Amino acid sequence: MTNKYIEKVKEFRIKKGLTQDEVAKIIGMSRPSYTALEAGKKQNIDLDEAQKLANFLGVSLNQFVSGVIEDIEKYKQMILSYLRMEISTKRDGRVPKTKLAKLLYLADFAWFYEHLESMSGMQYKKLPYGPVPDTFFRVLTELEEDGKINIDRTKEGEKDIFLISESEGNKSQRITKISAEEKELMERIALRWKDKRTQEIVNFTHNQMPYTICRDNEVIPYELITQEDADKVY
Repeated sequence: MTNKYIEKVKEFRIKKGLTQDEVAKIIGMSRPSYTALEAGKKQNIDLDEAQKLANFLGVSLNQFVSGVIEDIEKYKQMILSYLRMEISTKRDGRVPKTKLAKLLYLADFAWFYEHLESMSGMQYKKLPYGPVPDTFFRVLTELEEDGKINIDRTKEGEKDIFLISESEGNKSQRITKISAEEKELMERIALRWKDKRTQEIVNFTHNQMPYTICRDNEVIPYELITQEDADKVY
């Protein structure tokens, strides 16, 4: 098992001021095996070793096994980028939280479809209301607390509605982590769903192969999107 996290094991060990022998003992591995791991010569580790290494690195087992590194700051900039695009059916700049979550999912998986890597590295789960990373809700809270977005809370009957918009004071913030090519893809996706109701994009993502074949609460492998028809990627 080789991935980006294994490449970072030595970096984390040095930052923590630990010796190879100390880390080997922490994860229950012999020192020669651990040394080989750092050197890239050991490629096979068992599940227990993988879990202990994940704990050592402060990531989930799913993240460690996949080798996908989440970029929270880039994910936040993806949110802000979408909020600056005309994707609100009411033209008031406010985007329903659910629609925003689906647009982010489509951007990440469409980018993987074209480049075999995620745009943000987020791990999306199959949840009843659609594919979404656990961090989505925390990120929105952080952006609101930092004064970068506004969240208007309303109701439609018994249903809670959260409408997201960028705060006026944040609109001068530069987007630095999203490339021109990534932005162009996001703009294509935004245009595709610009005048569509939230339920339409919900139905679309729920009918995609990655969502339909995964189990409830399972992390959705990015690789599944490569088996989807091109016209159904976004």
